[in-house]
Amino acid sequence: MKTITLNIPEEIDEKEVTMVVASQLYQQGKLSSGQAADLVGITKREFVESLGKYGVSVFSDSVEDLEHDVLSLNKFLHDNNS
Repeated sequence: MKTITLNIPEEIDEKEVTMVVASQLYQQGKLSSGQAADLVGITKREFVESLGKYGVSVFSDSVEDLEHDVLSLNKFLHDNNS
């Protein structure tokens, strides 16, 4: 893992900056929720529950991704009920 150093004003909370960065990397698919939570130093549950505050959804924004998930689930259910 890489380490970066940022100079931020005293009034800005360091953990808040880390959460902004982690949530954006999660949204872009560059970090899993677990990796992002580790980066911030909180539990995965805390991270996921905090995402809405940063305008990030835990659900896919892409209709195509959702359709793919539904098709995969249907195939799985069909294959396991036969």
